[in-house]
Amino acid sequence: MQIECVFFGPFREAVGEKTVQFETDAETVGELLSDLETAYPALDGRLVAADGGGLAGETVVTRDRKNVTHLDGLETIVETDSVIRLVPSVYGG
Repeated sequence: MQIECVFFGPFREAVGEKTVQFETDAETVGELLSDLETAYPALDGRLVAADGGGLAGETVVTRDRKNVTHLDGLETIVETDSVIRLVPSVYGG
């Protein structure tokens, strides 16, 4: 299935585009993020924590504008019409 993925900040730079229609067999957000890290090596280790137990750092991932941490985390189900937004943590002042 194709999932619309929207990237912000440094993630957009790593992918080279703001929005991609990503072909995947992933059923969950965690599987999708792992697939994205494989497809775009510059994202490797920046989406999923090294232990696989959650998101890396302060990364925010939403499915259809709802933060996945308020749903089922990495186990949140993705569907063909899902829109996944990936926002890196931003520091500064």
